[in-house]
Amino acid sequence: MKAIVVLFDSLNRHYLPPYGNDWSIAPNFKRLADKSVTFENSYIGSMPCMPARRELHTGRYNFLHREWGPIEPFDDSMPELLKKSGVYSHLISDHFHYWEDGGSTYHNRYSSWEVVRGQEGDAWKGEVEEPEIPEVVRVPQSHDGGGPSSLWRYEWVNRKYMKSEEKQPQSKVFSMGAEFIEKNVESDNWMLHLETFDPHEPFFVQQHYLDMYEDDYQGAYYDWPRGEADEDSEVIEHVRKRYAALLTMCDRNLGKVLDLMDKHNMWKDTMLIVGTDHGFLLGEHGWWGKNLMPYYNKIAHTPLFIWDPRSAHQNERRQSLVQMIDWAPTLLDYFNIDIPKDMQGKPLKETIAEDKIVRKASLFGVHGGHVNITDGKYLYMRAPVNPDNKPLYNYTLMPVHMKKRFDVEELKQTEYVEPFDFTKGVKVLKTPAKDKYQVHKYGHLLFDLENDPEQLAPLKDPKIESMMIQKMVEIMKESDSPQEQFERLGLQIYMGG
Repeated sequence: MKAIVVLFDSLNRHYLPPYGNDWSIAPNFKRLADKSVTFENSYIGSMPCMPARRELHTGRYNFLHREWGPIEPFDDSMPELLKKSGVYSHLISDHFHYWEDGGSTYHNRYSSWEVVRGQEGDAWKGEVEEPEIPEVVRVPQSHDGGGPSSLWRYEWVNRKYMKSEEKQPQSKVFSMGAEFIEKNVESDNWMLHLETFDPHEPFFVQQHYLDMYEDDYQGAYYDWPRGEADEDSEVIEHVRKRYAALLTMCDRNLGKVLDLMDKHNMWKDTMLIVGTDHGFLLGEHGWWGKNLMPYYNKIAHTPLFIWDPRSAHQNERRQSLVQMIDWAPTLLDYFNIDIPKDMQGKPLKETIAEDKIVRKASLFGVHGGHVNITDGKYLYMRAPVNPDNKPLYNYTLMPVHMKKRFDVEELKQTEYVEPFDFTKGVKVLKTPAKDKYQVHKYGHLLFDLENDPEQLAPLKDPKIESMMIQKMVEIMKESDSPQEQFERLGLQIYMGG
């Protein structure tokens, strides 16, 4: 038995032909849907990049207990469990957050790993002199409001070394993936995790892909949108075409994997999972991106395709609610490895085969932001009830942020506290966390997804809101959520006994 996981970053469901898009050029995603099961109700869990990847490893939510950070010493890591059980696990990725402080323990969980440098401002090539940067519509700002993104300079250094498609990181990732498959196709018991940062912003793509979309935009350069989408309609349309062009590049490389599956008849013994960590707003709701705003369905409702050779269902749709926390138990189950008790996700074998329901509702969010829940019909976003978004803490034994260690002043406020039910009897550090998202200003939001799929008219219905809150509290309790999360969200009255 073999398995291939293809993980794209920021892959928009609504830009893919299998989900109804009629203008993007992505024939291999259509081909994939014909060969696999397409999930209609796949949702994010923990946002954004590395919190999602912790879910991929551990099969449980990250966002209730801590923000961005490494794999914890008490975490069950799916690729490491495969490795220890005799299943070779290999990672190929250009996702540069793996080699920052906050992602530093993920890649070493695999039997082997290869990295490709140069994506989104990766501090890769050493050039002292400032790079030449063209006139741009807007320089991307830091998410914390601290001025231009620190990635901006390095991005323009890196692009000097990517003058052709073959030299772009995504192309290198899939070439290395093809090499691994060709070299190991006759071997048994391996899992390949093939991951590209694309189509994450910036939407840097070669001109021949843009030509496919007849993009005749003549204005200042713009491929890295962030923040409020207050540009004019011409600019917004241009950026959407840039995104679609990069998606078409992703589609081309996905086709290389499908070609190898066909060439070697790997469909008979190889599971294939193709998905993403989250979507991306491209001007909808007045925003670019995925961090500073409520997690509308354009972000939260994700594409997912799975081929399982055990049941061999293809060109079929599944309605059950699934999330990334289900990927790890699905892979462990596929290789006949016991699923650790701390994994919240469920193996999807029977869901793939016959649409078996694995959960009645999905919880998702980012640490310190809205806590969100959907049952597929309604989606409810619960905001902090106080403007200061307190109380809010990080619980970790790995005190590092995305790009830096916890500073001394943070550590002075840290205390050891009693274990959670998933920390295997180990106490953890409790440190005050900062409010990065300021979602209090949006308040609580309730949407009827069946009658308002674009989420343009928030619903006011106390009965439905109460029903969704009860489901939220139930899952938070099952997750052994910190008690102050209930206080932060004003949910104490719903706690019961």
